[in-house]
Amino acid sequence: MRVKDTLNLGKTKFPMRGNLPNKEAEWQKDWEENKVYEKRQKLNEGKPTFELLDGPPFANGDIHMGHALNKISKDIIIRYKSMDGYRSPYVPGWDTHGLPIEQQLAKKGVKRKEIGMSEYRKMCLDFAENEIKKQMAGFKRLGVSADWDHPYITYQPEFEKEEVKVFGEMVDKGYIYRGKKPVYWSPSSESTLAEAEIEYHDIKSPSIFVAFKVRDGKDLLDKDTSFIIWTTTPWTMPSNLAICVNPKFDYAQINADGKKYVVAEERISFLKEKLGWDNVEILKTFKGAELEGLSATHPFYDRESKLILGNHVTLDDGTGLVHTAPGFGADDFVVGMKYKLPVFSPIDAHGCFTDEVPEYEGVFYDDANKMITERMKENGSLLKLDFFTHSYPHDWRTKKPVIFRATPQWFASIDKFRPQLLEELEKVSFIPDWGKTRLYNMIRDRGDWVISRQRAWGVPLPIFYAENGEPIMTKEIIDHVADLFGKYGSDIWFEKDAKDLLPEGYTNPNSPNGEFTKETDIMDVWFDSGTAHAGVAKLRDNLVFPADLVLEGSDQYRGWFNSLLITSVAAFGVAPYKAILSQGFTLDKNGVKMSKSLGNVIAPKDIERQFGAEIIRLWVASVDSSSDVSVSVDSFKQVSESYRKIRNTIRFMLANTTDYDPKENRVAYDDLRPEDKYIVMKLNKLIEDVLNDYDHYDFASVNKSVLKFLTNDLSTFYLDFAKDVVYIDAEDSHSRRSMQTVIYDSVVAMAKLLTPILPHTMEQVWEYLKEPEEYVQLAEMPKAEKQADFDEIESTWTAFMSFRDDVLKSLEMARDSKLIGKSLEAKVTVYPSDELKETLSKIDSNLGQLLIVSQFEISDAAVPDNADDYENDSVLVEKAEGEVCQRCRMVKTDVGSDSNFPNFCARCAKIVTEEYPQTISEGFEE
Repeated sequence: MRVKDTLNLGKTKFPMRGNLPNKEAEWQKDWEENKVYEKRQKLNEGKPTFELLDGPPFANGDIHMGHALNKISKDIIIRYKSMDGYRSPYVPGWDTHGLPIEQQLAKKGVKRKEIGMSEYRKMCLDFAENEIKKQMAGFKRLGVSADWDHPYITYQPEFEKEEVKVFGEMVDKGYIYRGKKPVYWSPSSESTLAEAEIEYHDIKSPSIFVAFKVRDGKDLLDKDTSFIIWTTTPWTMPSNLAICVNPKFDYAQINADGKKYVVAEERISFLKEKLGWDNVEILKTFKGAELEGLSATHPFYDRESKLILGNHVTLDDGTGLVHTAPGFGADDFVVGMKYKLPVFSPIDAHGCFTDEVPEYEGVFYDDANKMITERMKENGSLLKLDFFTHSYPHDWRTKKPVIFRATPQWFASIDKFRPQLLEELEKVSFIPDWGKTRLYNMIRDRGDWVISRQRAWGVPLPIFYAENGEPIMTKEIIDHVADLFGKYGSDIWFEKDAKDLLPEGYTNPNSPNGEFTKETDIMDVWFDSGTAHAGVAKLRDNLVFPADLVLEGSDQYRGWFNSLLITSVAAFGVAPYKAILSQGFTLDKNGVKMSKSLGNVIAPKDIERQFGAEIIRLWVASVDSSSDVSVSVDSFKQVSESYRKIRNTIRFMLANTTDYDPKENRVAYDDLRPEDKYIVMKLNKLIEDVLNDYDHYDFASVNKSVLKFLTNDLSTFYLDFAKDVVYIDAEDSHSRRSMQTVIYDSVVAMAKLLTPILPHTMEQVWEYLKEPEEYVQLAEMPKAEKQADFDEIESTWTAFMSFRDDVLKSLEMARDSKLIGKSLEAKVTVYPSDELKETLSKIDSNLGQLLIVSQFEISDAAVPDNADDYENDSVLVEKAEGEVCQRCRMVKTDVGSDSNFPNFCARCAKIVTEEYPQTISEGFEE
């Protein structure tokens, strides 16, 4: 027998390296084959429900780091809730309809208008299904636990049925109407866009000042006077029908270098400089209200432009007189309706002029800018042409500019139930808090919702038309269509004639011949995903409505959070969620939004191959995702170091509890040593903090608290001096079993607390523990316990740890001066204050062992000059006297005191004599 054979050196088969890129897929396969998700749901039957309603990603393209942040965050929450007393099923969703898939088919050469609608929609469906399979595999690879066999998908017949029924409820309440008003129109997509589908980019635009001659000045203005307007859209000049002024502003007729103009008085100095006037004389002033009813002549048509009043006119830019074309501007439309102006919109779906403006027919609107400015330059009405760069709305899919264009569309009236929307929002919790103000203001200020789209791949608007063009949409008919969609899917709308889709025997006085047609537009895709509360939460028996939580990126305040709220309140009168948790975007290391075109995208699969999905999960739990998050490969390298610390610390703990059986060897709390009770107190404090942080979705604090406990409380303190106990003391000694009890309980708690974040690693840890559950995912979260002496322990040991810091500083100085090498070569003498002396007396432990020094004394003698002085004590470090024990490696004066073991200290000789008596006669191998 060798000396080291008398030591209880920790051994474990738990590997030092995780080999995550290879092992994770094996564990995930095991979970799937053994239906771990389903077993967890079974265990949670009858418990209170916590539902997180999944915001569906669009089924197009590989998953990116933003997806990873989102899905892993949801998974952490669901896993935690499922282990903490809640029934928390997770149904993943996908958004599948609309333009992006049509664009992908177009890129493949599919021409929508050259093939049958049914065939085209089948191609869209096939594309969506393939994308879902690809994305689902990506989410599974991240370790996300969900009901993957029963996702919700917006093309599912049962989902479409509920969506149409919500539409029917809104129709029944009078919220749906058809109108012609300017909406965001994307020529590149040939469709209307919702506000959520708009993003802003800088473009270069013309800036023109145009003179309109007075046509009828009444008794206020001479006919040799002109009104000056300013606009950045020369292409809308053919559609000008009015000039708008603010009734409260002061306006002036001026003589500028011999010509008379009307402008806002406050803008005169600006215009003098801008238009290069030398001499300006104010002839008269008047309120804007006095201009109402006057008229001007269009710059290049013999047509009247009326002077009208509008409060939207400001003095921030321009002249104080606003060019008004009701067919191409939201404010223009509103004020035009007031004055019964026609909605003139001579631009087609491609962005080209129609035959309503013959001289520009077929010309793309942007190309017409130059033609129109040249025309006005020639007739003298163009006073100034400049160019400037400014932020302008773009189609978020095609990245090309959009225009405001008046077209017949279907709208959901927000005004009719806006107060109820705002009232319901007051009941919703927001994380972060600022989200409430953001969504509240959006709902308060938003206009009516354009819900129709001129596309093919989507849920058709269930509206019929009579022979006289009157729309037919009653709740009875819409519910009938909903039932058809639920049975056959929405393809039936395109496969059957209108009369075959109406209830059998249906008649309408507006169709005396029994002829009907059907709407060709589809629903806005935000209406699709926005009815997830009906198509998922209310529909499925295992879910609840309203949902407890929704979690998406901060862009969804104008998107899904918005549409979900509108449809739910409109149809059911309540908000669809109790709380909203929003996250920022993932940015590259330079703070730039990740984009394929910029080449700065980091794909999760690349990180999985290099580090493992577990490292992505730990990264998610280490960042503050309430705002934008920068990420780079270096981020994952840093996180992998944290992972290594977690793994290696737990590995050490497993190795030193291999021979520990919690049923046979557990030491009761009251019988634990003081240092063990201290760690029990710290562990329970950690449990309390971590559960609280999970409850508040503060994953970064969970991660920070766990790392701090593993590093500060365990690795650099408890587990550091543990070697002198678990290695050296007798296998079944009270000191060793006491320490093993605490170490084992700490590992069990760590495994449970970290499972939501690191499920793969913690399942591997669980295999080496002696717990009843087959998987740690099927265990329950630990509960913090409070022992009667915890407060006293915390007070005493806080003081001790401060004292320990003093000793460590002195040991470091002794090491620097070459007095000692390792701390076990030291003798430490402490000269404590009365308060510290009392504290140390309360700790009935081997203080030298806790400090990892061979000899330790507390002295009442005078403090020597060479001691290090601190606030509550002085510390003297000297070279320990005696010899090094070959078994425990401490320097002792009693080495050789037992003649049977001349190289052992008395403590080790006693242990070996009792545990290995044969060595007395046999001795040790060299």
